[in-house]
Amino acid sequence: MSVELIRASRLTDAVPYAYASVVPAGARLVHTAGACPIDEHDQVVAPGDVAGQARQVMDNLEVALQAAGAALTDVVRTTVYVASTDQADLVTAWNVVRARFGDHDAPSTLLGVTVLGYQGQLVEVEAVAVVP
Repeated sequence: MSVELIRASRLTDAVPYAYASVVPAGARLVHTAGACPIDEHDQVVAPGDVAGQARQVMDNLEVALQAAGAALTDVVRTTVYVASTDQADLVTAWNVVRARFGDHDAPSTLLGVTVLGYQGQLVEVEAVAVVP
């Protein structure tokens, strides 16, 4: 089952993601909780390192998707949260997330937030995916 990624010709093509996505009729949606930079010992990894935390977040997101029978290429949209007011930190997290998706540039929202749920947590990603 494939996700159709939509580009809007009347919107700039300079953004690294599609503007919308369409799921096939009868598809089952998978909604993930926010993937956090937590390791198998319940510890926040890479304290103070946005890129390091983003890598762990994406590892954890892939595990959650796989458990639901989905992969990154099945993702319909994401929301990326970064606990920072520095736009450079948002870009750092985004670059890690975007690289992991490769050519599958699903719509995404990138947000700077005040604080996330775990002490020292800087990055969180939630996703919606589609499976047959």
